[in-house]
Amino acid sequence: MKKSIYNLSKKWPALALLVLFLFPSCSKDILTEVPLDFLAPENAYQNVEGIRQGITGLHYNVRETWYYADDIYLGSSRQDPFAILIGSLGTDVAFHGENPGGNRKLVNYRSEMTSQDPQFTYFWVTSYQIIQQANVLIAGIEKSDLSIWNSEDQKNQFLAEALFFRSWMYRLLVPLYGDVPLVTEAINTVRTDFIRTPKAEIYQLLERDLIFAGEHLPARGSEEAPGRITKGAAWHTLAEIYLNQSKFEDAIDAASKVIDGAGYALMTRRFGSTPDVFGSGDSFLDLFTYGNQNLAENREAIWVIQLEPLVVGGRKFPGDRGWGPAYFRMGNTPDGFPAFRGELVNGQYTGYSDTLGRPVSWIKPTNYAAYDIWRSDWNNDIRNAKHNIKRDFYFDNPASKYHKQKIDFGLYPPGSRNAMRDTCQYIYPYFLKHASPLQHFTDPAQSGAGWTHKDVYAIRLAETILLRAEAYIGLGNLDLAAADINAIRERAHAKPVAPADVDIDYLLDERARELYGEEFRHITLRRVGKLLERVRKYNNNPIYPACNIQDYNVLFPIPQSQIDLNIDHKMKQNPGY
Repeated sequence: MKKSIYNLSKKWPALALLVLFLFPSCSKDILTEVPLDFLAPENAYQNVEGIRQGITGLHYNVRETWYYADDIYLGSSRQDPFAILIGSLGTDVAFHGENPGGNRKLVNYRSEMTSQDPQFTYFWVTSYQIIQQANVLIAGIEKSDLSIWNSEDQKNQFLAEALFFRSWMYRLLVPLYGDVPLVTEAINTVRTDFIRTPKAEIYQLLERDLIFAGEHLPARGSEEAPGRITKGAAWHTLAEIYLNQSKFEDAIDAASKVIDGAGYALMTRRFGSTPDVFGSGDSFLDLFTYGNQNLAENREAIWVIQLEPLVVGGRKFPGDRGWGPAYFRMGNTPDGFPAFRGELVNGQYTGYSDTLGRPVSWIKPTNYAAYDIWRSDWNNDIRNAKHNIKRDFYFDNPASKYHKQKIDFGLYPPGSRNAMRDTCQYIYPYFLKHASPLQHFTDPAQSGAGWTHKDVYAIRLAETILLRAEAYIGLGNLDLAAADINAIRERAHAKPVAPADVDIDYLLDERARELYGEEFRHITLRRVGKLLERVRKYNNNPIYPACNIQDYNVLFPIPQSQIDLNIDHKMKQNPGY
């Protein structure tokens, strides 16, 4: 949405002066202040259509902030915070493959995670921008005349969706930063006196708001349009908020509202339309195929980010670009020919394969994520099937005697290759849930230039089930925890886990198998108190082991710019920064 509101006195000062001259005495109504140069409830949300646009704006900005990685913001490309949060760089599952010894994408906690670094300022500033937007909308809905609504239920439904987005942003801020300012009203003037609110108080508000949202949002299938927020998303998020506070019984109750009787189900049979490029396929592959996310038959989707690539205002997603290896950079075959001839476009071979796109190795899986967690079910877990994780790559150049042979760096003369680049940037296991083979709609000369166009899951039922399993573990009820985990494993054709083998580490392993590249792993590990332990144990960055994580990195630094601007109240920095 673009603002077309302007301040009369700024644009036409002479005209403004004339108006004052012509109307020297004013009625009370004329003296009532109506904002002209910023959005406020008084000027933006006076009818249902305007409020609906406000809801659309919240969806749009969440997509732009967390599910898009283009443009320049705050002096840093969006790709860095995108790859850190969604790509989970610097956790137990991933590090930056393109340049593991660089100074971006959290390859080195000690040097990067500072109060001045724009990557971490981005999370704070953009979250509060969306909170402000939600607060303006909430105030507008609360102040709206009931006559504009079809019913009070309709009003409450829109209010619930706005409250959900505010809660979702605090759901991100609190685990990352700890105590943060709790802002529940629209800010229309300069404020320099923010106070860090204890997280317990913030969680109390989120509980109230998400309970309201769960009561008033539409049920699955009743939402106005694909991607709109439903009861399931509210109850799922509430379950996570309860887990953050070790309220395990409450978390079980909230998650169970989604899992039992809300119309959701794990997809266990093939559905939709899926091109079987690297194998026969299965229901797990179908979940991540272009066009299948919003199908009515897809009962696993709870909240799907709508990219809408073929409409004005639509976006693309760096699926290939972020998670895939940069195979096209590896150079020549052992006998000196380009290793990849690629597609024929306008009479020339491009060097890029339309099955692989143009990845650039932002997000390289750790050995833990790529190999260790699969060993017990290597051949039977469908999530590890060759059509879901591509492990074998082949030379593609008929001029070479190695054409169509599996790439093996042992074929090259000793010392002729850079082992780190070969295994961190050029070739590594590619989780194809992020890829879009043969479905690249733009830039054919680069096979899509790394962009994909399928919609993206923000919340999927499999995660809700694993949240409930986590709560059962917290209560020591390992039988029920194993039952939930085994629901996921049964769909994957993996061997069931025995209750005696279930603990929080096993749960984290299962989350990595199921949700790699979907969950915000930074939040998950902080919630369960395992960030430091698991990063040090599993992150095999070859230049900075464990990405040089420090004890104090359990919290992000408060941006120094925000501390400096808050001149009327001293905002305390997190320890260690």
